[in-house]
Amino acid sequence: MTRAILLDGYGPPDVLRLGEIEVGAPDAGQIRVAVRAAGVGPTDLAIRSGKLGARFPGSVLGFEAAGVVESVGLGVDDVAAGDEVAVLLPELGGYAELVVADHWTLKPPAVSWAEAAALPASGEAAVRVLDQLAVVAGETMLLLGAAGSVGLIATQLAVARGITVVAAVRPDDFALVEGLGATPVDYHAVAAGPVDAVFDASGRADLPAMIELAGGPERVITLSDHRAAALGVVLSEIEPSRVRAALATVFGAGLTPQARTVVPLAEAGSAHARLESGSVRTKFVLEV
Repeated sequence: MTRAILLDGYGPPDVLRLGEIEVGAPDAGQIRVAVRAAGVGPTDLAIRSGKLGARFPGSVLGFEAAGVVESVGLGVDDVAAGDEVAVLLPELGGYAELVVADHWTLKPPAVSWAEAAALPASGEAAVRVLDQLAVVAGETMLLLGAAGSVGLIATQLAVARGITVVAAVRPDDFALVEGLGATPVDYHAVAAGPVDAVFDASGRADLPAMIELAGGPERVITLSDHRAAALGVVLSEIEPSRVRAALATVFGAGLTPQARTVVPLAEAGSAHARLESGSVRTKFVLEV
């Protein structure tokens, strides 16, 4: 048995409690990891509250973690016991001392455990949408939610590719995105002019207006706005076959990370409560 934060039904943060689960040996193509840190993301909060519970059933939250490989399954030859890795967990399970993973990348020595645990989910999403939009050097992309965990990574990756990034953020985040090479605009009054593509990392965009800015829905992609299909916009979802390449891209890019707040695993409920209050805008990481 191993310690984990268990989800006892859906509701407020206090439905999360410290308990124990059984984590089996890795199957072929999998690794088992002794977790050192686990990231807390906005989707975790939505699942816990019941908004997405049916879509992500399970008793342990957490899409991302970092730790030390404990054992490997048949056919795994790129990592071995003792290697330090970051993992993406599409089926959840990160809020625990042990996790079995299908998707991983080696953690560079210079990257801390907290930073490594904060990158997989947001980084994979950023790489995925940039690739789906097929934005290239010389084009202009409007990025909504550019100061969030996905947006900050997408901004840096896009700027490195020679893309002009128009970053829709709050005025108090203008200096942050300017420092990463983007052109800030007020999120509440986006008037960026025609753009080649729109990346909605906020889930709260005026999609019809974004379609008009991009000259049609073909190059507008959102991560979480479920009005997308009705408007002809792509609602991007994870592509398992491309996850490892995306993680390698993110961890090899030398990114400036989002500010983080690190708390012990047992304080997962407190982390959820503080994030929901809106009083903290950092990325929360659970230390195991």
